[in-house]
Order: sequence, then C-alpha cells, then structure tokens
Amino acid sequence: MIKRLYERLLLRPGDVPASRSEFEVIGVFNPGAARVGGEVVLLVRVAERPSETRSGFTGLPRWDCDLGLTVDWVADERLEFLDPRVVRLRDDGTLRLTFISHLRVVRCGDGRSVREVTGVCLRPESEIEEYGVEDPRITPIDGRCWITYVTASRHGASTSLASTDDFAAFERRGVIFCTENKDVLLFPEQVAGAYVALHRPNGAMAFTKPEIWLARSPDLLHWGRHEPLHAGRAAWETGKVGGGTPPVRVEGGWLTLYHGNRAPSRPGDVGAYAAGALLLDINDPARVLRRSTSPCFAPEAVFERNGFVPDVVFPTGIVADGDRLLVYYGAADTHTAVVEFALDDVLATLHAGRSR
Repeated sequence: MIKRLYERLLLRPGDVPASRSEFEVIGVFNPGAARVGGEVVLLVRVAERPSETRSGFTGLPRWDCDLGLTVDWVADERLEFLDPRVVRLRDDGTLRLTFISHLRVVRCGDGRSVREVTGVCLRPESEIEEYGVEDPRITPIDGRCWITYVTASRHGASTSLASTDDFAAFERRGVIFCTENKDVLLFPEQVAGAYVALHRPNGAMAFTKPEIWLARSPDLLHWGRHEPLHAGRAAWETGKVGGGTPPVRVEGGWLTLYHGNRAPSRPGDVGAYAAGALLLDINDPARVLRRSTSPCFAPEAVFERNGFVPDVVFPTGIVADGDRLLVYYGAADTHTAVVEFALDDVLATLHAGRSR
C-alpha cells in the first residue's frame, strides 16, 4: 500500500448544518475537488434524514417539485431493510434510500484543512433528482470547472453535468449518462480531438464482472464510442468497481484512482471499499499500461473503519501539488478526509498488464 505522507479528517457530520431543523446530517463525504484561484475548493456530498422517529414507521425523504424536501412515512411491515442505506418496498419491489443528499461548497485554502463551510449548495430541483444528488467529481477544462454528479430517483441512478467558474452559482446541463450509470470522470483535456470520460454502467444482467468503461464526446454533452476498460479481478474488487478520481496527466500517461468493493459475505453487509490505480496511455486512454493488482489505499484509520458504512475509503477528488498528490475521499460514508501521497510512490505500486 502507498505510504501516507499526511492525513487529516476534514469534516464530520456535525460540521455542516442540515437543510431543515427537523433533519439531521449523518454524513459529509465523497467530495469533488479542484484548485480554483490558488485555493482548493471541495463540493461535498451531505446526506441527511429526518431526526424524528415514529414507532413502527421509517421516514424516507425525497424532493418534491411542489412541496420541496418532504418525508414519506412508511410502515416497517411494508419494508425490507437491505443495508443501512437502502430499503425495498414489499408492495412493488422498488428501492428507496433512507436519506437524501445535496452538495455543499467547502473552501480549504492550501487543501490540508477547512477554511470555510459555505452556504452555497447544489440541491435537488427536479423529479430526476428526487432521491438526492450525490458523489460529485470536478474537472477543470479550459478555465471552467465541470462537475459530474449522480442523480437518484424513481427512474434509477443516472449521471448529470453542471459547470461553474466561481462555485457561487452552477449551470445545470442535464443528464449525460442515463440509468444505470455512475462514477463518471472527465479527462482535463481532449485526446485525439475528443473529450473523454470514464463511467460505470451497472447492468441488470449478470453477464460480466463489475467494469469501468470509457466513452468519448465532441461537446461534453453527447457521449458515444463506448468500450470496456477495466474489470474487477481480485477479491477486493469483485463486488463493485468504479471510477474514483478524475484522471491527471503524469509522465508516462493518465493516472486515475478507482474504487473496488469486496462482495459482502452476509445479508445486511455492504462490504469493504478500497482503492487501486490505473495508468492509461496518454494518446489512447482505452489502453491500460499499468494497474494495481492489490489495493494501494485501504481503510486503516479509526474514522475509515467506523461509521454509517464501516470499512470504506472512497476517493473522489485529487489535486496535484508538485510531486505530491492530495487525494480527497469519503471515509465510512460519514466523513471527508484528505491524504497526501508521493506521485512516485503511487506509480511504484502499479504493474504491467491488461485489465480486461
């Protein structure tokens, strides 16, 4: 595993206010990150739920276009509790989340501590976002920051696009990868005349192991030329595998961290999440030059081992600082933290070989 040169827990649930007085924040995690105007800015996922409890009922929050943030109180006998995050409605077999998420801007100065938790938020606004907006990734392209984020609703989990130049206001661009697709990472520049993204289709048919795919676009809005890039092989990445941090250009290629999930061993478990890395060809990012064969970053600290979902490190943001990398991640689906790695140490963990 990579040596941690610096590590700090940046945000706890109590550091961020809830949207309403009758809600409680249960997690501040999975942040997008970018350096803007000499300062590191995070866009952090804030998960919240009703603080009220009712005997025999579970409150399932959602965004309603007419009512705003509201709660459906559902009798427990109508629910199957799958894990801390998800319930299944026995009536029709559909899933609901036990919380709802929005995104909040946090300013971090040099990137190693929090300077300000701002009041600027990107909140659900439409039916396609009714169960929340989640897990942003930020990629600066030509002086503007482009944000991919998950939109959860009765229609499934899709990925939408927004942009900003100041993190004071956002321009929503709509859905760019329809359901079921998450963990979309944009490359910071065009390759061979096209924008490039990594994405994670989540098919209902179990024909394949979990996979990361690659796609190309002429304008960041319309995507095609899809092809598989990396499939989970080892035990630590057989449950789920998906993109983590947006690719950064390094000597020898494009470097990206990704997450792998160990398939849970018993009902109710989520399974541990760790991280690996891929080095992609600079001119043909569909070609994997080197990859992790074992986790290079895994839960170790107390705040990574314990939380709403234990044993999770989920890298989502990266900022280069000379020959060092500041990696921002969600810990135990509860906290936001930062870890610093030497670039050479990351590259030293990679091995030659195909990923699929």
